[in-house]
Amino acid sequence: MDQVILGIESSCDETAAAVVIGGRDVRSNIIATQHDLHERFDGVVPELASRAHLERIGPVIESAVREAGIALGDIDAIAVSYQPGLIGSLLTGVAAAKSLAWSLQKPLVGVDHLHAHLWSPCLGSHELECPALGLVISGGHTTLSRMQDPLHLELLGHTIDDAIGEAFDKAAVLLGLGWPGGAAIDALAEQGDESAVDFPIARLAPDSLDFSYSGLKTSLLHAVRGQPVGRGAEARFQRDASDLDAQRRRDLAASFQRAAVEAVRLKVERALDQHEASSLVVGGGVSANRRVRRVLGETCEARGVVLRLPALDYCMDNAAMIAGLAHPLLEAGLVSDSTLSAHARSRN
Repeated sequence: MDQVILGIESSCDETAAAVVIGGRDVRSNIIATQHDLHERFDGVVPELASRAHLERIGPVIESAVREAGIALGDIDAIAVSYQPGLIGSLLTGVAAAKSLAWSLQKPLVGVDHLHAHLWSPCLGSHELECPALGLVISGGHTTLSRMQDPLHLELLGHTIDDAIGEAFDKAAVLLGLGWPGGAAIDALAEQGDESAVDFPIARLAPDSLDFSYSGLKTSLLHAVRGQPVGRGAEARFQRDASDLDAQRRRDLAASFQRAAVEAVRLKVERALDQHEASSLVVGGGVSANRRVRRVLGETCEARGVVLRLPALDYCMDNAAMIAGLAHPLLEAGLVSDSTLSAHARSRN
């Protein structure tokens, strides 16, 4: 049965609500970003994010229901991201979802945010070919999982420091491109020489499926600003991005992006060597990156593996993926109750 599900997403700095029918048919997908609030801090400030969610979540839910052309009474279930993420932000969404579910007497479905990213390629289109490898590449997370079926994930690897999206954002700040920086790095890199700087590609142990981006980030820092001069509190860098000419900044962006994406390719190839997979399922904001999409396409074609990427509208954090994944969860009887709690980290 095609259930009408209202999804709510508030794990970081997007307040989102969506109505999805049958897990794939997206009737509305409303996202209120907070970029204007956090831009001057070059990153998300959790307290500001929580306050903004409180202000926006009601109007966003109303807009999602109205755009879907339904009434609240037409909804069969309420779904909400409850982990992982910023705890204050998650609490806002969970409280709103629990209140709606109680008042409408509808089932409540708690959805893991990372798991939902791996449902995003299904929205509006395909079923998942399993067993699959699931790759989440976002601002806060970089993970590889094995998917025996769409509802069961086995974590194979994760970042031990920065997520790839976080590294892109920090690279953009270093290069004077502002925040958030993923799209800016992507655009600038298209005009640069990716072989100009031989940035390191983190491999870790020979069979490791974990990721690391702190070394790459530090290498870019020194390429942009030089080595620090002086000691302790008196230490100063030799320059900043404003001292570089335009072509040098393009080349640094392209070289940084090449190294960051090659690390993903390397770990995906290792995972395909170690685990049987019919498809590679990708989600998260960095899945919108043009080089990522091209490199993963080439890798999967060479391996005879189906590549499932989300439509660009569903790469960033959104509520359609929450409502979408809630459909098979609901069908499997995996519903929540009034004790549903928010968690900063995934607990299963």
